[in-house]
Amino acid sequence: MALKDDIFDHRPDPDNPGWHHWNLKDQTLFNGAVMGKLITRREGDACRLRMFPERKHENLQGIIHGAVSLALIDISLFTTMHVVGSGNAGPSVTLELSTQFIGGGDPKKPLDAVTEIMRETGKLVFVRGEVVQEDDVICAYSGIIRKFPPRKLD
Repeated sequence: MALKDDIFDHRPDPDNPGWHHWNLKDQTLFNGAVMGKLITRREGDACRLRMFPERKHENLQGIIHGAVSLALIDISLFTTMHVVGSGNAGPSVTLELSTQFIGGGDPKKPLDAVTEIMRETGKLVFVRGEVVQEDDVICAYSGIIRKFPPRKLD
């Protein structure tokens, strides 16, 4: 299922050659309102989704809040389905997400979720990945996504 151009911006990012936007056009929804600009690119069998942390993404210790990492991971599951999987990411929901926090994220550096598909069936997608900043691993994760048949339009 292709991304709808009227609700989703997935064009090439001129500021980051080789990357594409991964943003909803309605910036009042969660992705834009909370996460800010997101970009993505394929790297072999993996998908890299990048965000650019801001002050609002920090916790009291001055590191990236764990909830921000979790949100980036959740968004990356669906990005990966489109970028390296069948492309059938909607409608779909996260069934399971297991995350191991390993280190603190530096709010001055881009935060990347690098995800690969372990297996995709007609209804399920099994993924794993890491949230990284350069060579530092912030967390590791695995997840399962449930795909639903496309909705019929009236």
